[in-house]
Amino acid sequence: MFLGEYTHTIDDKGRLTIPAKFRGDLASGLVVTRGFDQNLMIFPLSEWQELAERVLSRPLGDEGVRAFRRRIFSGAVDLTPDRQGRIVLPPYLREFADIDGEVVVSGMYNYVEVWSSSSWVMVRDSIENGNESSRWDDLGI
Repeated sequence: MFLGEYTHTIDDKGRLTIPAKFRGDLASGLVVTRGFDQNLMIFPLSEWQELAERVLSRPLGDEGVRAFRRRIFSGAVDLTPDRQGRIVLPPYLREFADIDGEVVVSGMYNYVEVWSSSSWVMVRDSIENGNESSRWDDLGI
């Protein structure tokens, strides 16, 4: 389970240190791909497999399905963290997310998001200043 928000730095070689609390669930391997926004998504292999199976079950004749497949699969890379819990993010993914220097690694329960610090501030401000109470209502809380 991935929870919390952590600030880390991408080094000159494009290495990201995975937060210590997340390392156990990602130690055996992970997949990084483009997020829905200007961010990256990190999935443990088991979650990635479930997502891939759902995507593959959609009709290939659907143009939107093909576009979605291209977005997540062509941008994906499978990685295994090194002994220090670091992964190397490929340049094309760093460029997509405008990641250079400080990043925010945010737990989303079954996956992880990586944001440039400046983008995360805008997203967090939007969440905190928005009217998300209706979402709680949808859950009966």
